[in-house]
Amino acid sequence: MSVPRTLTATSVALVGLLALAGCASGGSAESENNEPAAATVTVEDNTGTHEIATPPTSVVALDNRTFQTLSDWGVELSAGAVALMPETVSYVKDDGIVDIGLHSEPDLEAIVAVEPDLIISGQRFTQHNTAIADLVPDATIIDLEPREGEPFDEELKRQVTVLGEIFGKQDEAAKLVEDFDAAAERAKAAYDDADTVMAVNTSGGEIGYLAPTVGRSLGPIYDLLGLTPALQVDDATDDHQGDEISVEAIAASDPDWILVLDRDAVFAAETPDYVQAAEILESSEALAGVTAVKEKQLVYMPTDTYLNEGIQTYTSFLNDFAEALEKSAKN
Repeated sequence: MSVPRTLTATSVALVGLLALAGCASGGSAESENNEPAAATVTVEDNTGTHEIATPPTSVVALDNRTFQTLSDWGVELSAGAVALMPETVSYVKDDGIVDIGLHSEPDLEAIVAVEPDLIISGQRFTQHNTAIADLVPDATIIDLEPREGEPFDEELKRQVTVLGEIFGKQDEAAKLVEDFDAAAERAKAAYDDADTVMAVNTSGGEIGYLAPTVGRSLGPIYDLLGLTPALQVDDATDDHQGDEISVEAIAASDPDWILVLDRDAVFAAETPDYVQAAEILESSEALAGVTAVKEKQLVYMPTDTYLNEGIQTYTSFLNDFAEALEKSAKN
């Protein structure tokens, strides 16, 4: 009887070993099968198509059209052009973000130090894209600056839509687009094309002319809303200070509405001799007889516009313009 006992014990041992081996083998396969593959998203920007690993692990933000969006979405930055950010963007209070500085003298080596996998460039920093790419060849540079010749409103919407894809914020991006479209439609519905419009900016106490289509910040609004210009100037530019214009020329064109970018407003705290655009325009004796001034039909862009030209800024301005137009129609 001893032999069967020995055989039985051996059989049990073998079964146990096989079971353990099976468990080990099954566990290994399960680990391999369940290990999540790295997620990627394919997007297109001004330079072509890019495949980006998501979520990005080290993000650098340089385009001031995107700061508000990234901040609102809670995107963490390793570095950014903090010097270009208005106080209305939360990143300025985050000491953990490496400041790349202004586009005029950026610290590009600081970008290298944070080992970025994604760099969001554009607007003022587009000029440095090649140099940045040479320094961090393994990083993906995304540039969504509105392209010349493309409808400005569609370019703003393209920008947030692509960013929504990258950061998994598709619903939030869709809401920004929806709000923008609603504000534009509201302004279009309220505007009477018999009313003439002039866009200007103010800086250093001077008034600059912002031409339809090409003028800085406000030029594209003419095309978006179908505005009737009060004045057309030959060889107009997109200069950030606007083109030179006299108060006499403004008065002679007698606009029904004046749209205003106060370029210096965002720097007011740092500029002791700052003069508000409202004071420059509404207190001018030369402009006192202008319809827009007499009827108080001046609409100002948000205070931080010069450093915050993203879709939220335009949505806010379009709603302000629509409200002013609706109020005027009732009077």
